Amino acid sequence: PHTLHTTLTAKIDTTHTLHTALQHHPDVTLVTYSSAAATFGNPGQANYGAANAFQDALAHQRHRSGLRATAIGWGLWDTTDGMAGGLGRAELDRIAAAGVLPIDVHQGLAALDAVLDADRPTVLPVRLNLNAFAARDAVPPMLSRLVRPARRRAATGAGGTGELARRLAGQSAQEQTAFLTDLVRAEVDVVLGRTDGEPVDPQRPFRELGVDSLTAVELRNRLVAATGVPLAATAVFDHPTPAALVEHLRTVVAGPDGAAPATPTIRTAVAVADDPVAIVAMSCRFPGGVTSPEHLWRVVADGVDTVGDFPTDRGWNVDDLFDPDPAAVGRTYTRQGGFLLDADTFDADFFEISPREAAAMDPQQRLLLETSWEAIEAAGMDPADLRGSDTGVFVGVITSDYVTRLGHTPASVEGHVSTGTTTSVASGRIAYTLGLEGPAITVDTACSSSLVALHLAAGSLRSGECSLALVGGATVMAGPVNFVEFSRQRALSPDGRCKAFSSSADGTGWGEGVGVIILERLSDARRNGHPVLAVVRGSAVNQDGASNGLTAPHGPSQERVIRQALASGGLSAGDVDV
Repeated sequence: PHTLHTTLTAKIDTTHTLHTALQHHPDVTLVTYSSAAATFGNPGQANYGAANAFQDALAHQRHRSGLRATAIGWGLWDTTDGMAGGLGRAELDRIAAAGVLPIDVHQGLAALDAVLDADRPTVLPVRLNLNAFAARDAVPPMLSRLVRPARRRAATGAGGTGELARRLAGQSAQEQTAFLTDLVRAEVDVVLGRTDGEPVDPQRPFRELGVDSLTAVELRNRLVAATGVPLAATAVFDHPTPAALVEHLRTVVAGPDGAAPATPTIRTAVAVADDPVAIVAMSCRFPGGVTSPEHLWRVVADGVDTVGDFPTDRGWNVDDLFDPDPAAVGRTYTRQGGFLLDADTFDADFFEISPREAAAMDPQQRLLLETSWEAIEAAGMDPADLRGSDTGVFVGVITSDYVTRLGHTPASVEGHVSTGTTTSVASGRIAYTLGLEGPAITVDTACSSSLVALHLAAGSLRSGECSLALVGGATVMAGPVNFVEFSRQRALSPDGRCKAFSSSADGTGWGEGVGVIILERLSDARRNGHPVLAVVRGSAVNQDGASNGLTAPHGPSQERVIRQALASGGLSAGDVDV
């Protein structure tokens, strides 16, 4: 309300006061300075448009009552001391691109003389670029007759698609791309007011360049005017990088091979049920400072114990948290687990993520981003080459206590907490950051989450839903809630170590880690020259159903899922070594 009050009071109260004072003076003309914003609208100035619309309406009402009034809906003046005096070159260029041109002082004074002699309730002394208005989706009704010829010119190729097609004819796809890239870069520079001379990175998202919803439409309008290509108002969001927008323009005008106009194509999935699924790369972080699969193997082969004391960098009050009595409320009777080193560190700049957003991101999301990148490189691929591909992302995430570590939402991270701590974003952020367009699924089936993610990814590859899949999982315990909960259930091992096959087994131990593997159909892996580390012959998923308790294991169900997995891989139990 306060943003409306100041403007409405200045316009409405004063105008109404003058109107009331002049009601008994029919020979006096009430002249008010309104604005073209009342007719055309003006982004970010709804209050100003509404206040001036009142002036226009009051002038019409006075005329109907036999009183004299004229509301002058001024457009932009080319002066240094008027309302536009504080605008910079970029703002003025954007206004011009929207179809409004400035009038100089002599034109304005001549327009004022003509207006005062016209005896009309409302007039619009505005200079318009009708070609710019012709590129708009919606045109004010009063201008539709005027802009129709400009739209016809664009439709018939006078400066439109036909001319651009002729310009691109005979060029290679690379030459066409280079020409259109220069064009898009130039228009981006104009709408953003860029004057540093540095060329726009064609792979950088428009959002990161500073293009918002308003400048996105302005950019689209300028490209329509420059190319004649009928772009949707959402073109910049549909094709979120200059390179993607260039390819869209090139395909629309010249076709995918540069020869003929293209029609939209839909990628058709091809089922390949009989093709095994290969693991072609791995990356990981685990307790004990493990940062690679090779390092993990050394830890396992050497029997290294990576369980240690509670971390001291997470704000846990370890002394108050520990109590050897399993019945102690809010306490845990173990003070050890397997914890990642440096779980709080993240190279935000590398992924072009702001420090504020990085602080709001669950460490599990950060680690999955880093290990996904490492896995792609381990396969001998460039992450940039996967942008726009049908690569899928399948990750298991079951812990979501980072938001509780924030306590209340600090003002510095507001706006990023929901995406930073929502588990579904764990897979979506990888897909967004790397530009992957296959399935993106976060799985939570408790301890089996990463395995179920692998099962889903293999099925997606076999059905042709994706041709490559990033699969993994992450667990980082931002708070001690799991230790406290399992202490109440008497389910923790006092020394924090699992002894699953030992007569001394005395409970579970909690640990952290992140791992990502890359899956590919075996035939594709061999054709692409990727290393085949292992082959997934089969997998299966089921549930216990109504067993002996919500969390209790059920032997027959476990036997059944093992038989299903063996059958899906065409194997028998005797074919399994370990």
